[in-house]
Amino acid sequence: MPPFTVLHVCMGNICRSPMAERLLAHAIRERLARHADGAPVDQALADGLLHSHSAGTGGWHAGEEMNPPAARQVRLRGGDVEGFAARKLRSDQIDAADLVLTATADQQEYVVALRPDAVARTFVLGEFGRLLGTVDLSRLPASAATPEGVYARGVALVEAVDAARQGAEPLPTDDLDDPWGRGDQSFRRVADEIEETVEPLAATLLP
Repeated sequence: MPPFTVLHVCMGNICRSPMAERLLAHAIRERLARHADGAPVDQALADGLLHSHSAGTGGWHAGEEMNPPAARQVRLRGGDVEGFAARKLRSDQIDAADLVLTATADQQEYVVALRPDAVARTFVLGEFGRLLGTVDLSRLPASAATPEGVYARGVALVEAVDAARQGAEPLPTDDLDDPWGRGDQSFRRVADEIEETVEPLAATLLP
């Protein structure tokens, strides 16, 4: 059983999508720590439950580290930035993802243009977080801190959020502003907005 796979997409893959990638992974580790009553989390277990990764619609920064102010926000919130390297989005990454979260509606359109069959599992990050709050979680498969349990619950959640969308377009407020070249305050605000989606997502996958 593959881990439930979330692909985060922004433009250059050095600011918004890396923050989302690592903050979601951190949120999952925090949920596991609660399940274990605060005992150290086995990283292999966390990786087996959820695979959070990212890519950019452009390849200008391929191979680069996370933008320093983005990395600061991840570290300040307890996340890990080690080993990150920017990548250009490929269609096979979309094919392998159970959920694709983009920073903006333009990037959502880019993903769907590459892979039209991914439309039902591709959302603007803010859109997904907004719609998640409308889903009846009691109708999802029972939760379990196992690869099978998280995968089944995650796939059902994506289907439920897509149904809640009812074909409507994302709202302008669902977009994440691009903080590149701005100060720490802009990165802090964007990281806050990311957490408003990835933390409820982690809590739904591992209640």
